[in-house]
Amino acid sequence: MAHSETAPETISRVSVDPAEMASFSRMAEDWWNLDGMFRPLHEMNGARLGFIKDTLCEHFHRDPDAELPLKGLRVLDIGCGGGLLCEPMTRLGAQVTGVDALERNLKTAKTHAEQMGLDIDYRHGTIEQLVESGETPYDAVLNMEVIEHVANPPEFMADCGAMVRPGGVMICSTINRTMKAFLFAIVGAEYVLRWLPRGTHQYEKLVRPSEIQSWLSNAGLTPEPSVGMSLNPVTRHWKFSDDLSINYVTVGIRS
Repeated sequence: MAHSETAPETISRVSVDPAEMASFSRMAEDWWNLDGMFRPLHEMNGARLGFIKDTLCEHFHRDPDAELPLKGLRVLDIGCGGGLLCEPMTRLGAQVTGVDALERNLKTAKTHAEQMGLDIDYRHGTIEQLVESGETPYDAVLNMEVIEHVANPPEFMADCGAMVRPGGVMICSTINRTMKAFLFAIVGAEYVLRWLPRGTHQYEKLVRPSEIQSWLSNAGLTPEPSVGMSLNPVTRHWKFSDDLSINYVTVGIRS
């Protein structure tokens, strides 16, 4: 889900050449393999999807127990990768646009969505280009595990904020810049347990809650208190807590 510094010049809708379908189908198998290289995202997905659903239902006064609780909401997923959030959000009724700077990710995501019979608008490009193209702002913007990979976080957050309509919401998740996060999220996850490829995260690019809240404010959104996400390393189940020392989620609302 990393944000690429070598982005395309224009936003383009992704199409899959039938001749390439088999190749991208194999890549989709990697993205959607629960025991593959993206296993950590799958494990996190259940918790973060529940948080997103509850946040949006509360904010937009929706019934979380409805068959399609997010029906009619336009949702933008930035750095969508293989579509791990786009697909369940679509199943909840949202009209989803996924943007990623890596065309291979998007062709993979589109292939899998077609296999699942889901209609998702995948775009090849960056959030900056989406803003420049004059895209209509969304009800909700998902900014999940992306900001720690971008070159200029304040500008990135400003562009993300520009895609939130008045009365809309942005949900951000990332890793705190603490020694505990360094030990567990980088040394432990990447070098000891090898849950993630080495070099996935750089300590200096991790983001403190105070920083993300400041960037949200500067982007014209009102930040809510951050909420911690904690992983049980034995069960590999995530839960929300007051512990912000490693992973956390922050919501910003545009008045």
